[in-house]
Amino acid sequence: MDAFQRNLERLAELAIRVGLNLEEGQEIIATAPIEAVDFVRLLAEKAYKAGASLFTVIYGDNALTRKRLSLVPEEALDKAPAWLYEGMGKAFREGAARLAVSGNDPKALEGLPPERVGRAQKANARAYKPALEAITEFVTNWTIVPFAHPGWAKAVFPALSEEEAVRRLWEAIFQATRADQEDPIAAWEAHNRYLHEKVAYLNARRFHALHFQGPGTDLVVGLAEGHLWQGGATPTKKGRLCNPNLPTEEVFTAPHRERVEGVVRASRPLALGGTLVEGIFARFERGVAVEVRAEKGEEVLKRLLDTDEGARRLGEVALVPADNPIAKTGLVFLDTLFDENAASHIAFGQAYQETLEGRPSGAEFLRRGGNESLVHIDWMIGSEEVDVDGLYEDGTRIPLMRRGRWVV
Repeated sequence: MDAFQRNLERLAELAIRVGLNLEEGQEIIATAPIEAVDFVRLLAEKAYKAGASLFTVIYGDNALTRKRLSLVPEEALDKAPAWLYEGMGKAFREGAARLAVSGNDPKALEGLPPERVGRAQKANARAYKPALEAITEFVTNWTIVPFAHPGWAKAVFPALSEEEAVRRLWEAIFQATRADQEDPIAAWEAHNRYLHEKVAYLNARRFHALHFQGPGTDLVVGLAEGHLWQGGATPTKKGRLCNPNLPTEEVFTAPHRERVEGVVRASRPLALGGTLVEGIFARFERGVAVEVRAEKGEEVLKRLLDTDEGARRLGEVALVPADNPIAKTGLVFLDTLFDENAASHIAFGQAYQETLEGRPSGAEFLRRGGNESLVHIDWMIGSEEVDVDGLYEDGTRIPLMRRGRWVV
């Protein structure tokens, strides 16, 4: 077995044993781009060997999506497969694990009318609610694992041939996920201990807010009442640990939906459903992004932010050191799974229940500052030029990051 195949096998093993931490007899529902079929088959093999009872995969196809967005009448764009997402949500609540194979062409929908793209994405976000709620509530174990999609590889390495670009992207994936290490599972155990140490420190400090400062950024993010920091392996409601993201370098918590003030600029592009959004700027007042601009892809972003009232508020704030393995590659991955783990970030939209003590829902969730929305859009605001302080309610500040690196 050559080095590439060995690392690919290790990555698939990590997805099942570390990412999902699959339970004997558990069902898996997977989603993946159609180009990933061979990798999905490898994942299924590892899953069945680990005791999976059923592995069901739902494939996405950019070519079909382009045909639909180009050809159907305007009103048809308001349709989305609610029946599918309702079934997925039901399956997750009944114990099925969720495995998402990530990796797509970030420019797959370029050239299409942004109003049509945005309208379809908005409809899909509404329909996806049952599945999204099950995931954000952590009712079951779930993970996201990357795949070196040829379109993605060419976007990251435009000067290389497709074959060489795919090879280079797989190498970066193996490095970022620690699949290229001699004992990847042991490496993840050590990494989880590191992330849990940061989580313990932040939870012990009980900061009232975070203050981000850098070029074009002066943002105070108030934190929800009874907020909990999370990072690395996370327990489901049933207590089973899983690593939701492979890779992951973040620790994150819930902002207070009404206590975000100031201005912020994105530090990296955002790949948003086949559209590349660059140069995002936002101004917040009383928790609401009252002004949002982007140098590219602005209309698609704004249409998603018009999905509901919570879409212009924050549901997540995450701290990520600028010297982590993903950042050290020096690459802009044009994929949220990677870019959000290369830089501190915030997310428009839905908050995660596990980032509030007691995992409240409904009115109590909102009362404590949790945000509800049909969307969850992570975008990167950290860099080696950004400092972060923890703020207490009396105004005392504690340095957390300087030039993007931990100082605690």
